Amino acid sequence: MPEAPAGSGPRRRAVLAAALAPLAASGCSGGEAPRTPAPGAQAGPKDALIMVIRHAEKPYAGDVGRDAEGEDDPGSLAGRGWRRAEELPRLFPPARGSSLPRPAAVFAAGGKRDAPARCQQTVTALAAALRTPVRTEFAVGAEAALARAASAAPMPILVCWEHSGIPRLVSALGAGEVPGVPATWPDRHDLVWMFTRRQGQWSFRELPQHLLPGDV
Repeated sequence: MPEAPAGSGPRRRAVLAAALAPLAASGCSGGEAPRTPAPGAQAGPKDALIMVIRHAEKPYAGDVGRDAEGEDDPGSLAGRGWRRAEELPRLFPPARGSSLPRPAAVFAAGGKRDAPARCQQTVTALAAALRTPVRTEFAVGAEAALARAASAAPMPILVCWEHSGIPRLVSALGAGEVPGVPATWPDRHDLVWMFTRRQGQWSFRELPQHLLPGDV
């Protein structure tokens, strides 16, 4: 039988197979569908949108706060703080003219100190408007655990926290070195810090609430 011409038939197929073997091993062979990651392979971090607010105004020195029943309580919000808490739902859908995305989950500081009570009071009206329970299983100081839980929860997320713990939360999220993020929370109660992660990269925006007279 005459020998097949070079470059055709079984011999050519064998040469092509040998040439493509390294590409096939790396998952890059021509026309091959993308491979599913092997079990246990690490996927990149999911996209995220996490909004952070400080609890509303507390009593100034010499003043006293009020609890939810209107009784004097130095660990609760001041009158202006309660007004801010009542207006907070205007920032989010379903409120008309809302400027921020509707949170799928709301976190507030837990525990028995003053700051956790104020954080929970700040988001009570909002949680009722959203028909969303407030997650309070993390106390101030447990920002690393909070960051893990928030990152795993459905997005977007709203966190109401004590101001001194917010930089620790930002660091635990991996956003501490993002350009524009202040090192500390300013002496204000009328801000929203918005952290957005896309393709593993965080970005930051600071937004005014504009809820009460005197808000900047």
